[in-house]
Amino acid sequence: MAESDDMDAFIGALSAKPGAGRTGRRCYTARMFTSQPLSGDKPDQYAQLAAQARALVHGERDRVANAANLSALVAHALPDLNWVGFYFYDGRELVVGPFQGLPACVRIPLERGVCGAAAHTRTTQRVDDVHAFPGHIACDAASRSELVVPLVVGDTLIGVFDLDSPRPARFDADDQAGLEAIARIFEDALR
Repeated sequence: MAESDDMDAFIGALSAKPGAGRTGRRCYTARMFTSQPLSGDKPDQYAQLAAQARALVHGERDRVANAANLSALVAHALPDLNWVGFYFYDGRELVVGPFQGLPACVRIPLERGVCGAAAHTRTTQRVDDVHAFPGHIACDAASRSELVVPLVVGDTLIGVFDLDSPRPARFDADDQAGLEAIARIFEDALR
């Protein structure tokens, strides 16, 4: 099925009904989205996940809403993850945003940890062993590997997309490319 077919099927599945209250906005029922099992090799799986992510954020520009839904989508779709979420840059440091996993560090300076390094350098950080990473911040003692993608719109740092795994060397080049694509979908929804 083509990506546009996925999007059309998703949008067609939306069941709008008038919302309560005076805003005149429409609300959508809980059955509007169901994550589909991923199949094929890893690049194919990430292409399917990207199509689901595009459908999920379609027409929504709110960064918190999109971050919440993308965190849930990725956490439920990919194996061996113990934390998936977003940190947003407030002009001084990274502040925790929507996530799936155990409670997290609330604030991260740009000079510290894997998230700080990704934000500071604006390059993806793929770390096979977080205990060997200088300045690693251990929010969850079970985390052994991490992948952090910086979120940049235009020239503006928005934050980072962070994934942790209890398995050493969980993330490879295919994971990096696939998760960078998900991050770009998030960024594009903000434009």
